[in-house]
Amino acid sequence: MLKIIGINLPENKKVLYGLVNIYGIGNSIANKIITDLKIPSNLKIFELKDSKIKQIKEYLINLKLEGDLKSFHKLNIKRLIEINNYKGQRHLKKLPVRGQRTKTNAKTRRELKQKTFKPNKNKFNYDNEKNKNQRKNEKLTKKFKNK
Repeated sequence: MLKIIGINLPENKKVLYGLVNIYGIGNSIANKIITDLKIPSNLKIFELKDSKIKQIKEYLINLKLEGDLKSFHKLNIKRLIEINNYKGQRHLKKLPVRGQRTKTNAKTRRELKQKTFKPNKNKFNYDNEKNKNQRKNEKLTKKFKNK
């Protein structure tokens, strides 16, 4: 396996599809890299020469990829939350940001919320009921004593 920028690329794939495995590189950028560096499109990764590998590494240094790109996105979301923007509020509430409906869809986005523990209020608890009755009786006795 060929390692570029800390990512293992599968050797049996073509260069175009191997580059797409890197976070931040899509089909269009991979195509641009191949055309700029004059790499044949049918060439597989294990067939690359060391000089071409070095050129690819130098080309990728200038791009925001992997961790840098992920932290860039996180900082943008954090900035939106800090300026109290509508999009920031939607991120904070973990709801869809771009105007999608939430009545029937957006289940996956809403399920990502942390589920909080809510005790079942309908369940009868004898001890609590007994304490409530005692408190009511105490209040009533105080009222009658004051009169």
